[in-house]
Order: sequence, then structure tokens, then C-alpha cells
Amino acid sequence: MLNVKDHNDRVAAAYATVTGQYWIEALKDGRHILIRPLAEKDREREYAFIKRLSAESRHMRFLAQINEPGTALLNQLMDTDNNQRLAYIALVHENGQLIEIGVSRYAATGEHECECAVTVADDWKHLGLGQLLMEHLIKAARKNGFRQMYSVDASSNAPMRDLAKALGFETHNDPDDSRQVIHRLYL
Repeated sequence: MLNVKDHNDRVAAAYATVTGQYWIEALKDGRHILIRPLAEKDREREYAFIKRLSAESRHMRFLAQINEPGTALLNQLMDTDNNQRLAYIALVHENGQLIEIGVSRYAATGEHECECAVTVADDWKHLGLGQLLMEHLIKAARKNGFRQMYSVDASSNAPMRDLAKALGFETHNDPDDSRQVIHRLYL
């Protein structure tokens, strides 16, 4: 395994070839990752990312048991317009390839309101990646005119509750389902 300096030196050249909007961010352990808008070219990456998630992580993300992400789900996840539906993908360079390690997204649910979600690969949790992805998503939602952002999550999802609190979201029980909570951020 590479040390942090060697990792960052090796990925710098790969990240330098990326075009368009992107950010190079440092995780809590010092490793650099790339965050950029999700694009159609990421379809296979997104599929592989979901497949690599643990059953628990998939359940927390989709609030249902998903074993195989079907075409309809993948089409929905890839449907972005960078305004009303936006997603950011986090990538790391491993063995000559860019591998998806996280994703954040929002979709408009009203004129000035959007629902959001964030998912981090199991091996990349507790490094600040979820917060980085959400910070970029929140900035984009503000820029695109949204006034509120919310997330519906399992009440047992302690990591999401902690992240929501750190980002300034208010958390309330879902009046329609006692097993869920709603995190809301006023932008």
C-alpha cells in the first residue's frame, strides 16, 4: 500500500487530465480525491459502485433492499441536468483507473426545494468524504436558487444523523413513518 505522499504524487498526473468542473480535495488521512459532476460516461462506474456497497449501505441509501441495480434505477440515478437534478461523484485513482468512492445528489421536489442524498463506499467512510460531497452539493443548490434541502433517512442511520448535524440540518421524525427521519437545511 502506498503512503499518502506517494499516493498523492501518483494521482496528481491522473487528475490533471480531467477537464471541465472539478475539485481535488484532501481527506482526513491526507489522500487526495477528485470530485466532479456525474456524467453519462460514469454509468458503468455508478453500477459498479452500487454493487460494491455492503447490503447495509445499499439499504441505508435506497431505504430498501437492492441487490442488483436495474436499468430503471440506473437511468434515474444518471438523469442529471446540473440544475434541477445534480450529482457529484468522488473518484480515486487506483491501479490505473478512476474508481467511484462516493456520490451526492439532489433533485428538485418543488420550485425552491430539493431532496438530497449522499453515499460513501464502505472502505472510505469516516474520512470526511460525505461532508466534502455535501458541501459541494449545498453550494450548487444555493447557486441554483433552492431555499431548502432535505433528506429522508432511516432513523437508525447514525452516521447520516451526525453528518446532517455537522452541516446544520434540522432533524425531525417523519410523521408518515416512525422508522424514518427528515433532515432539513434552510439555504
